[in-house]
Amino acid sequence: MAAKKTPMRMCVACREMKPKRELIRIVRTPENEICADTTGRAAGRGAYICKSQACLEKAIKIRALERALDKKIDEEVFQRLQKEIGAGGQE
Repeated sequence: MAAKKTPMRMCVACREMKPKRELIRIVRTPENEICADTTGRAAGRGAYICKSQACLEKAIKIRALERALDKKIDEEVFQRLQKEIGAGGQE
């Protein structure tokens, strides 16, 4: 039997392809809330980002998350994401 293929996703900031498990999924829920999806299964539009502050800051600067999620993102949402990535980023 063939080995199971690892799902790959691209970080919206650095544009690197990495295994899905190494990235954090940011999701825009059907209720238009933006949050980090720790399960990877939340309903809504998702974008992947590396588990690093540098990639999050770059995504904010070039507005990559806003384009990927098709929604304007408020400053407090970015601050919450920074906390979630900083604290919960390492699984």
